[in-house]
Amino acid sequence: AFSEPAKGVTAIWGPSGSGKTTLLRAIAGSARLEGHVKIGEDIWQEGRVFTPVHKRRVGYVFQEASLLPHLSVHGNLDFAVKRNGGHTIDFDGLVERLKLAPLLGRSTNKLSGGERQRVALARTLLSAPEILLMDEPLSSLDSEAKAEIVPMIAELSRDTGLPVLYVSHDAYEVERLADR
Repeated sequence: AFSEPAKGVTAIWGPSGSGKTTLLRAIAGSARLEGHVKIGEDIWQEGRVFTPVHKRRVGYVFQEASLLPHLSVHGNLDFAVKRNGGHTIDFDGLVERLKLAPLLGRSTNKLSGGERQRVALARTLLSAPEILLMDEPLSSLDSEAKAEIVPMIAELSRDTGLPVLYVSHDAYEVERLADR
């Protein structure tokens, strides 16, 4: 059983193979496990009830930023806005907060690892999720990039009220980010 309040950053930390990613996949709807998944008052899985992935408002940021290579940074962000179900999100404010303005016209294959993860995070947030799942999103970045992005994640969760489940093997990230 795993139950946490739907607020702040909850870190999921443990050895390889302990089920951290499987938990995130069950919440996202890409894995069906025994038990139930309930976010707030919404039951996404229980008994015969199973809400498919495309009907769950889940943002998922992976280890590797999966950006659309044929689109610019702005195109990747606009892609999320066009598919967010009409939710209003402060595009310019998010771009400013994640320091993406100088990158908007660039091709995604000309970005550093830290820039790619910031774009992936912005694109995910622009999709208007109810919950943000982050599966070791900073593991491939150097300490300087991590030190820049970790406070951004904590601030975004705090300011937006968006609950975050954050999987990491890095004690620094967990210590800096986690409310729980």
